Amino acid sequence: MSRRGKKTAQGALETRAARPTVTVCRGCCCGTAAKVPRLDHEAQLADLRASLAGVAMVRRADCLDACERANVIVIQPSAEGRKAGGRPVWLGQVNNPGAVADITAWVNDGGPGLVDPPDVLDLYVFTPSRRVRHELED
Repeated sequence: MSRRGKKTAQGALETRAARPTVTVCRGCCCGTAAKVPRLDHEAQLADLRASLAGVAMVRRADCLDACERANVIVIQPSAEGRKAGGRPVWLGQVNNPGAVADITAWVNDGGPGLVDPPDVLDLYVFTPSRRVRHELED
């Protein structure tokens, strides 16, 4: 690979790290009609991607091992947010459009470390096991 190609790849990595990351669980329970009926799971993911395009990286995870809290979404701070003390925020039972709208508004405003989340998101926040947290960070 040429030096120019390496710089381009490095720049892309730096750009992604500079933005918050929104991880959406879509494994064995989250994202399934069997566990969470009456929710269009693919539309929820598409809405997050469209609403956060250019602001945050939205990724789909196979399983975050918090199945009892389906649907799970984790908001990881941007590099700037992490420097300001922000840490990943785990949200469970995100099963309505209002919650997704609150999440996207918060991330659009800066997310963890830069802006306090809307109070309503306190209803969804939970702390996963240490093992699960470390697996996501790796």
